[in-house]
Amino acid sequence: MTSLIIRHVDDTTRQRLRMQAARHGVSMEEEARRILKEALRPTEAPSRLGTRLLERFSGLTTEEFVIPQRRTQACSRRAWFFVQKR
Repeated sequence: MTSLIIRHVDDTTRQRLRMQAARHGVSMEEEARRILKEALRPTEAPSRLGTRLLERFSGLTTEEFVIPQRRTQACSRRAWFFVQKR
């Protein structure tokens, strides 16, 4: 293992590190190692949109998915862009 010296740590940060280490029952060095290890651990690749949607809604059933009734009747005329020219 190698050693790491961090210079110019302000007193407030040093004090907070000391307090946190005491709460966890470890030395300041061990607490600093834990913090660095956690902060620099590899992150998981973000999941793709389809995967996230599937995970989010996979438990839904059709009974839970309510489609509100329309307030008006559907338009009986075709939209102008569906009219075929002859």
